[in-house]
Amino acid sequence: MSVVQRQSRYQRVVHLLRWLAHTPWPILALDLLRANVIGALFTFAFLRFGMPYEYTVKLDEISTANQAVFIAYLGLAMAVGAFISIWLTLPVLVWHRRRSRLDNEMARNRALRLPVLLTGVNLVLWAVGGVVFALLNLSASGTTALIVYVASVIGGFVSCALGYMQSEKVLRPITVSAMANDPTTAVAPSVTVRITLFWCISVVVPLIAMVALVLGQQNGIVNTDAEGLQRPLLWLAVAALAFGLIGLVRLVSAVADPITQLRRAQHQVRNGNYNTSVRIYDGSDLGLLQAGFNEMVGDLREREQLRNLFGRYVGEDVARRAIETGTELGGEERYVGVLFVDIVGSTRLAVNRPPREVVDLLNEFFRVVVETVGRHGGFVNKFQGDAALAIFGAPLDLDDFAGHTLAAARELRIELDVALGETDIGIGVSAGKAIAGHIGTQERLEYTVIGDPVNEAARLTEMAKDEPTRVLGSARAVYLASDEEAECWDIGEGVELRGRGIETRLARPKFALVVEEDDLVSDPSDSVPKGPVGASHTGGGEPADADDDEERSAV
Repeated sequence: MSVVQRQSRYQRVVHLLRWLAHTPWPILALDLLRANVIGALFTFAFLRFGMPYEYTVKLDEISTANQAVFIAYLGLAMAVGAFISIWLTLPVLVWHRRRSRLDNEMARNRALRLPVLLTGVNLVLWAVGGVVFALLNLSASGTTALIVYVASVIGGFVSCALGYMQSEKVLRPITVSAMANDPTTAVAPSVTVRITLFWCISVVVPLIAMVALVLGQQNGIVNTDAEGLQRPLLWLAVAALAFGLIGLVRLVSAVADPITQLRRAQHQVRNGNYNTSVRIYDGSDLGLLQAGFNEMVGDLREREQLRNLFGRYVGEDVARRAIETGTELGGEERYVGVLFVDIVGSTRLAVNRPPREVVDLLNEFFRVVVETVGRHGGFVNKFQGDAALAIFGAPLDLDDFAGHTLAAARELRIELDVALGETDIGIGVSAGKAIAGHIGTQERLEYTVIGDPVNEAARLTEMAKDEPTRVLGSARAVYLASDEEAECWDIGEGVELRGRGIETRLARPKFALVVEEDDLVSDPSDSVPKGPVGASHTGGGEPADADDDEERSAV
């Protein structure tokens, strides 16, 4: 091999190590090394204190060959372990660094299995080491070889258990990316398996060792007396407590972290934040729980969006009633108040103004209608071009539905005069018995109110356009209203509205409302109209001329 080739390979290795220094691999390697050190200490402590004094391995009795083999195997195992861990993690780290989550399926799948793979490599190295040291001590005695092998197995389990839990924690950011596409493909031990394995290592194995020592001593297999069993039994108990505490802390953290995360996210959802989600960083059933929570919140978010959208189209009260009671076709008889408001000369507006300006005008018009009607307990049932139909008393019951309807009409006239300026409107009010419910088909339905009050309000709106007040109500609505609201209206002449065939007595606002310098002044003594903001008179209204339009003030 030439010098140039050696330098090039050396530079690639240096570049790789520098790149790895900026990834989770150094932390992962240190955690695995720490887990192996703990396992090795556990093994030596077991050989020194975990057996009766007659079977303990003393440092000064370890042969030179054993020491040499131990040092050689330790270096070889560390080199092989580091090489294999880099080989296993490098595609995952490159994939995660470049965020090509959907492009490299192999790297994504390996990322999900990486803690298990690294633990498997560690377990194999410990198993091979146990066999090697057992064979070295076989020449001394079979019992010594067996004790060394058992100690190596126990140390390997301790090292692998701690290494798996720590590597899973270190690799959580990568697991989040790997599970972002399809959480159900993750393969990891479930919480039940983890708890069972931890229980076996920290409780079952020490207990089995204790029972084996006692039974061996009683049957003559272990050559010691009862006093000689005290030290190993005490050591096994202390070791079980120490390892159990270390493993329990990590196990509880692995289980409690996602649960705590879910509780915090649940609290946010309870407070109305449907945009929250949790990171899926566990491949076990905890990860599936995290994924299920995200799916559930997504469904809730979609339902809330549909509910809000549904409420905007049909009204919040109708949407809430539909959710609570269903949307069966048909209706029920109700006493309702009906308010109809329409813009005068909308066809001329469309001709004389740009379309965008007309749309802005209509949006402002509907905004005022919705807000005013809502303040009085009603809801806007329909937008019909440049008109709106508002219902009071359906689908939810409303005390004094007629009074609220009349009051909303008076206030709406003032609010629209302020908001729309020169744009003229007409308002008609009626009340009485109607059918309120869903009509249409199961595939396409609509909540509406059908009955004579709706037709009467629509006809009164047409007449109101020629009234100075631009507001007309029916005497029936005034009779059904509370005394307080009825005093604000005068009952006038009777007329026969188009298409009804019966007489309707008209009602007009009883007094004018004028706003001057933020003071609301009512003057019921005025009998002369003061523009369209409701002058009192009991006779039929005359059509408003151009001068009336110019004298109308914004209140």
